[in-house]
Amino acid sequence: MESVHNTAMEPIIYTLVRRADWAEAERLGEYRGSAEDSRDGYLHFSTAAQLRASAAKHRAGVPDLLPVEADAAALGAALRWEPAAGGRRPGLFPHLYGALPLSAVRSVTPLPLGPDGAHLFPEGIP
Repeated sequence: MESVHNTAMEPIIYTLVRRADWAEAERLGEYRGSAEDSRDGYLHFSTAAQLRASAAKHRAGVPDLLPVEADAAALGAALRWEPAAGGRRPGLFPHLYGALPLSAVRSVTPLPLGPDGAHLFPEGIP
């Protein structure tokens, strides 16, 4: 798989974290990822433009999600921009090969479900 180590591709990236997993991250001082992240060997992130599609594909109907906004430059060489697994989605996605230090986190926002079961994204997410 071809990857790019350039953190300047997007300055801000997002990962969707379940509330209970984030509580554990706060206790540990770092987010170590979900079961899916562990299976794949990296933490899955998205750009703002990719986040809605990622939520719909991988977290549809999941309550208690938190979009965690991270500073890409703070993640250094552990952050790689790679094609989605299987190459089914166009573009490069940010993958973090290591834990997310809380020092790189810029914000954590609740992501409620609307009456139709779709996530209600905050302003700033296209």
